[in-house]
Order: sequence, then C-alpha cells, then structure tokens
Amino acid sequence: MGTRQGRKRSLRQLKRPRRDIMRGILLWLIGIPIPIIILLYLFHVI
Repeated sequence: MGTRQGRKRSLRQLKRPRRDIMRGILLWLIGIPIPIIILLYLFHVI
C-alpha cells in the first residue's frame, strides 16, 4: 500500500509543473507580457 501512495504522490508532483506551464502559456495567449508572467512565477502567484 505504501508503494501505491508513493507512486500517486510522485505522479501528482510530475503533473503539477505541467499545469503551471500551461497557465503561463494561457496568460501569454491572452496578452500578458512574458516578463510579468516570469515575475508571477518568481513570487509564486501562479
């Protein structure tokens, strides 16, 4: 059982950065400049 929970947790951690990248791309597509998106990442807003 411990192994399955560890796998699920690691899979979630792998999917999260992908979701964050997609948010950045979405913000860029709606017109927010890249330097602003980088600042949002640096301050953990996204």
